[in-house]
Amino acid sequence: METLVSEELVRKVYVWELPVRLYHWVNALCIVALCITGFIIGRPPALQSAAEASFSYWFGTVRFIHFVAAFLFFFNFVFRIYWGFVGNRYARWNNYIPLKKRQWSEFVSVLKVDILQLSDKPILSIGHNTLASLTYFISFLAFVLQSLTGFGLYAAMSTSWFPDLFSWIVPLLGGDFMTRQIHHILMWFFILFGLVHVYLVFYHDYIERNGMTSSMIGGWKFIDAEAHKAKPDNKTK
Repeated sequence: METLVSEELVRKVYVWELPVRLYHWVNALCIVALCITGFIIGRPPALQSAAEASFSYWFGTVRFIHFVAAFLFFFNFVFRIYWGFVGNRYARWNNYIPLKKRQWSEFVSVLKVDILQLSDKPILSIGHNTLASLTYFISFLAFVLQSLTGFGLYAAMSTSWFPDLFSWIVPLLGGDFMTRQIHHILMWFFILFGLVHVYLVFYHDYIERNGMTSSMIGGWKFIDAEAHKAKPDNKTK
């Protein structure tokens, strides 16, 4: 869905569908909740209280929040996997796995602009640019490994059938200690990824002035009309 605004100088492009935007914000909230509660679980503070014992079960509440957020995170991610096959062209998996020469050419161009700062030539990427897409794909793999290790650890203390499906993970990874280490390291990966992600979103929004930040709320981006018309991918739907 595309419309022209401002005397045909800017093309308004509907990039992020509602399911993608919902996935993004649910995922962000889950990661925040999981990182905070996970850090507490990994390093529980020694708190004492003179209150009634039933009101002092704070660590159990922390674990409960962690487990609820974990289930929501997992099934939200499963939905995103599905939407990568049925969503619009900006949501599909072929955007996240660079298999074409054009994608790798854009990858190098983004490196020159964003990382090496060897060029200031703007790069038109309506959805994610190739570097961002590959980074998100790596994060998706981290999502899978974090879910496997998390539910693998949970299987040892749960009587539910679902966590038990992951009981093979801990022996495969060499035991409980190694599984917990991987799970903990990935927590820091998500924290660092989140910080870099937020910085780059605001950076590109300021440089490109294309509504990148607001697009994850309303779905629309604003692209230079001439550049949009010249881009090969936009000649066909």
